[in-house]
Amino acid sequence: MPSSKKSSTKKSSTKPLLISAGVALAAITLGLVSWQATSPNGAGSAGAGSGAAPRTDPAAELKALARRESGDKLAVGRADAPVVLIEYSDFKCGYCGKFARDTEPELVKKYVADGTLRIEWRNFPIFGAESEAAAKAAWAAGQQDRFDAFHAAAYAGGSKEKGFAEPRLVELASEAAVPDLERFKADMAGEQAAAALQKDQEEGYRIGVTSTPSFLLNGRPIAGAQPLDTFTAAIAKAKAEAAEQ
Repeated sequence: MPSSKKSSTKKSSTKPLLISAGVALAAITLGLVSWQATSPNGAGSAGAGSGAAPRTDPAAELKALARRESGDKLAVGRADAPVVLIEYSDFKCGYCGKFARDTEPELVKKYVADGTLRIEWRNFPIFGAESEAAAKAAWAAGQQDRFDAFHAAAYAGGSKEKGFAEPRLVELASEAAVPDLERFKADMAGEQAAAALQKDQEEGYRIGVTSTPSFLLNGRPIAGAQPLDTFTAAIAKAKAEAAEQ
């Protein structure tokens, strides 16, 4: 294990992790509020008659992050589904893997299949260079409509322990039946993959995401790989609220 002195001088490419799920949940909302307060277009603390724009609703801002793009390669479910779950995740994150193996398939089976739920993935690597490489590889697999299969292969039990060096990523792409591996390698190393990753990261950091997995369900934060019941209850509530609007 590297000494603390050595690690302190090494430039870090990650944000610090929050241990408490409750703190992480609050950070998402507070991060957005802070961003609004310091944004040139934000309301700040101006009083009445100042001409400043009215303060926006943080929950509405978070809900609006759902892209609902019909051609989104990193999403499943109808673009007009009443409930959208946005997932900020890292392929080297053990809890992300647990969610991917134990919970997400049940949500897809129960709610995506009947049109209730859409799941949108955001690459949010926080564990260094291999995390970022895996994120770009997932995006590249998505360009050939194999994101779901790559996602499943990368999160399979024992997969992250093998690392995500380039040869391993190509192996995972092969397991995911990505048809053109040469294109996959070129896409993975290309500027579009880097730009897509940066877009997801900037969105997450802007709203205060600091740990993975983190979720927004119709604008409401859910921190960590919570039990299936937590998600089913939240989806039921969000669906009922959407029906009332």
